[in-house]
Amino acid sequence: MKARSKRQVLQELAGRAAIVTDLPEREIFEVLLQRERLGSTGVGHGIAIPHGTVPYLDRLVGIFARLERPVDFEAMDEQPVDLIFVLLAPMGAGADHLKALARIARVLRNGEVTDKLRACTDATALYALLTHGIEPTASRGTPVTA
Repeated sequence: MKARSKRQVLQELAGRAAIVTDLPEREIFEVLLQRERLGSTGVGHGIAIPHGTVPYLDRLVGIFARLERPVDFEAMDEQPVDLIFVLLAPMGAGADHLKALARIARVLRNGEVTDKLRACTDATALYALLTHGIEPTASRGTPVTA
């Protein structure tokens, strides 16, 4: 993505989400913007996880983006963001939304994974890394997928 501001990033990702969900782009953008008003979803280390619940959505939807140039996302560590994973959930998703958000945060907290995401140039390889690229650990026992 070539967006140059947080607002542009959210707008472009809302557009992509609208295509995937067949829901109005403006509605998705407003959900993401409203969540950002509560506090930045920039979690540090160049990562942001904008998220929210969207009326009429029938499933969890995730969209990953790597920015061409990092943008100020008002992150907790005050570092610009270049990796973004948007999570949209249906109204009433409750625990499923929180579990998915926690899983995404765990995957993106892994420095080895984020290094690979930043270096990868192939969309198929990015998808594979996000969905199957985390090896199980003794403490978790199962692979983490997003």
